[in-house]
Amino acid sequence: MKRLIFATMMLLFSIAGFAQQPADSIIGNWESIDGDVKLKFEIFKQDGKYSGKLLWASNMYEADGKTPKKDFKNPDKSLQSRSRKGIVNITNLKYEDGEYEGGKLYNPSDGDTYSLSAKLKNANELHFRGYLGISLLGKTMKFKRID
Repeated sequence: MKRLIFATMMLLFSIAGFAQQPADSIIGNWESIDGDVKLKFEIFKQDGKYSGKLLWASNMYEADGKTPKKDFKNPDKSLQSRSRKGIVNITNLKYEDGEYEGGKLYNPSDGDTYSLSAKLKNANELHFRGYLGISLLGKTMKFKRID
């Protein structure tokens, strides 16, 4: 009887592990755990969609290590004098069927904007996939929650 109860409980816990997390679970502060450039973002919800503000990047400061670089590669000339620090460069992520899709990622290092999708692997691990054209030709970056 104890084995049956144990097996039933294990089955229930494994099913619960596959359950989708609430859409707002993505909200919070995240730090990259892979990639050449280390990043920290604050993900927030605005008008029913999710956006991200760049808090820190390992390549965002001038040689003095204190002065944030300007967004000089931005195709919009009026934004080229703004600081990279604190820009909202993740926009329009929509939650659908357990994933975040339809987003855009602006990369101040090259001035390009990429399509973006994201998936929460668990409460503390987030994967972003940035791509031009089709997702298969993109790059996935992994993030850990730092709240």
